[in-house]
Amino acid sequence: MAMPKKNKMMNRGAAIASICFALFFFIILARFIYIQITGTVDGQVLAAKANEQYQSKKTLEAKRGSILDRNGNVIAEDTSVYKLIAIMSKKMTVDPKHPMHVVDKEKTAKELSKVIDMSESEILKRLNTKGAFQVEFGKAGKDISFSTKEKIEKLKLPGIAFEKDTKRYYPNGMFASNLIGYARLDEATKDMSGAMGLEKALNKFLKEKDGYVTYNSDRSGWALPNSKEDIVAPKDGKNVTLTIDQKIQAFLEESMTQVAKKYKPKKIIATVVDPKTGKVLAMGQRPSFNLNELDITNYNNDVISYAFEPGSTMKIFTLAAAIQEGVYQGNDKYQSGTYKVGGGLVRDHNNGNGWGKIDFHEGVLRSSNVAFAKLAKEKLGFTRYEQYLQKFHFYDKTGIDLPNEASSKINYRYEYDKASTAYGQASAITPIQQIEAATAIANGGTMMKPYVIDHITDPNTNKTILQHEPTVAGKPISSDTAKQVRDILGEVVSSKIGTGQPYQIKGFDVAGKTGTGQIGGAGGYLKGRNDYVFSFMGMAPKDDPKLLVYVAVQQPQLSDTETGSAPVAQIFNPVMKNSLLYLNIAPTKTDDKKSGEQKVKQETMPSFLDLEVKQAETEAKNKNLTPVVIGDGLSIKRQWPSAGSEFSESQKVFLKTAGKTIKMPDMTGWSRREVLQYASISGVHIETKGQGYAVKQSVKNGAEISDKVVTVTFKSPN
Repeated sequence: MAMPKKNKMMNRGAAIASICFALFFFIILARFIYIQITGTVDGQVLAAKANEQYQSKKTLEAKRGSILDRNGNVIAEDTSVYKLIAIMSKKMTVDPKHPMHVVDKEKTAKELSKVIDMSESEILKRLNTKGAFQVEFGKAGKDISFSTKEKIEKLKLPGIAFEKDTKRYYPNGMFASNLIGYARLDEATKDMSGAMGLEKALNKFLKEKDGYVTYNSDRSGWALPNSKEDIVAPKDGKNVTLTIDQKIQAFLEESMTQVAKKYKPKKIIATVVDPKTGKVLAMGQRPSFNLNELDITNYNNDVISYAFEPGSTMKIFTLAAAIQEGVYQGNDKYQSGTYKVGGGLVRDHNNGNGWGKIDFHEGVLRSSNVAFAKLAKEKLGFTRYEQYLQKFHFYDKTGIDLPNEASSKINYRYEYDKASTAYGQASAITPIQQIEAATAIANGGTMMKPYVIDHITDPNTNKTILQHEPTVAGKPISSDTAKQVRDILGEVVSSKIGTGQPYQIKGFDVAGKTGTGQIGGAGGYLKGRNDYVFSFMGMAPKDDPKLLVYVAVQQPQLSDTETGSAPVAQIFNPVMKNSLLYLNIAPTKTDDKKSGEQKVKQETMPSFLDLEVKQAETEAKNKNLTPVVIGDGLSIKRQWPSAGSEFSESQKVFLKTAGKTIKMPDMTGWSRREVLQYASISGVHIETKGQGYAVKQSVKNGAEISDKVVTVTFKSPN
């Protein structure tokens, strides 16, 4: 029997297959050797990828910085809130005795409706959502506070759970809202950012940075034994302390709310400033909004962003210019009523009737437009008057530390517009520009730049990273001129013929000027009885103003018997009086024989600048002043009160040197205002507690206080 022959083709195929397998083996072997040597695959490190598979990362939450008032009271802060959810899937329950899903929908709906703002029927409808793993409760189930969470937990409803979240919280609700602005949380990224006002402008300071911790874990995420943790600490945002005083702001908010409700004006704009420093103590407007509800209708901060014709408050600065230049003679006569300038006719506010031939002093008290047009045109001359518009910075923004400050619009081309600007028409100016200019009148001729941010601190290091101090904006007039203007403005309020009579405050001498600004429309100025911006710029006490308050009310709904001063006075008077009393400014004493009181003797504060410390102390004591030296320098570089202002016997005068070492004085018996002024001029951070006079301080007398936070406790005398 013959043997079968081998298939040559089969042998050839087997050989090729063997060769391919051999090549594949050597490729795999080479790849393995390469990976062993380099430890990488496609450019990725295998060890790192393996580590990722078994490494977990947990976020450590940081807090956005808080915004505080000048006394450390919280205006804005982060707070923990919770979102309410209901687990509907039965798969979540492992032990029937301890259900983890909603078992009794009717009972759950009934009990929850007693705690959250949602009806029982709506809750039940959500719980009956078909196929849902879990359900939520819309707005009613969001931003649940910790106390509300506790109430719901006590109900012991199966399947009801919470997700923790962070919310920006504003304890005072409607409180300097257009100044503070708001921050909001991005639901997708869980990132909190400022969206308006200071929250937006200072976002780079307030912004927090979360930390994290990483550790090796099993596939379920549980940390492995002896796993080394890698921790990156969270960094909280910086804390911002404002010049705003919570109490004074509260006075302002309350008064504005009452006037807004009673008169329904289109706008209210109001500000309280310390004219000695430029610190803004309160700033508000209507319409405004609740910072927690964000019911916003006006996104602008009208104090700095709204330029309008100010009306007769502008006459303050025309008067100051005329006195400074020596051309104001109060006894000189002029014909009131009307006055032709260029191509227009200036009319007094009583329909151009005037009061016959009167002297300029009477014209000022009666707020005669003709008087001020004549002062600008005939006494000063328009060229010289414009120089004072520049000296008072009406052409410039103030540079206040707030976003979106508007520019003025000074119409100074035609003679009629020039004359009109002198009594507050034709040109548009912002309230903050008027306020800055008015600090020169209240502060002995020295104009102070307004500001609202006092300092910014880093809570992670307890260091101050930004400190604002009072800044002189200019000196447009002399101290003597400022005093003369205040005396005349005092008569505007106290005189029987003065337009400022409604702004008299019992116990305090007020100096100020009313304003009635016209409002432009499509066909020219509006003509309605209420179609004006009624305002008042006032300072008190007159001889040494501690507060400067500006209030403007646009288009209030007045009764037939009321004038525009009614709503303005209902804000200015209580705010000024309550704020002065709160700051422990004693009412003015008069020569009343029945009460046995004597008027306090007032003298003019001398200048101690550039004097050696010992000489300054001696001269201060010779003037019956109580000197308080700040720093260890050789000579005086700053002082408060400023030279030229009036003072009372035994009053403290703060004398600051260039020395950096500051030692704690004994503040026992100091008023709250004196302590705050010391903090302002020294740069020391002082937190205050209570009201009245200082009884306790956290740092001993004589101890160094550079970079320290000092707490001073006050107590009201019995």
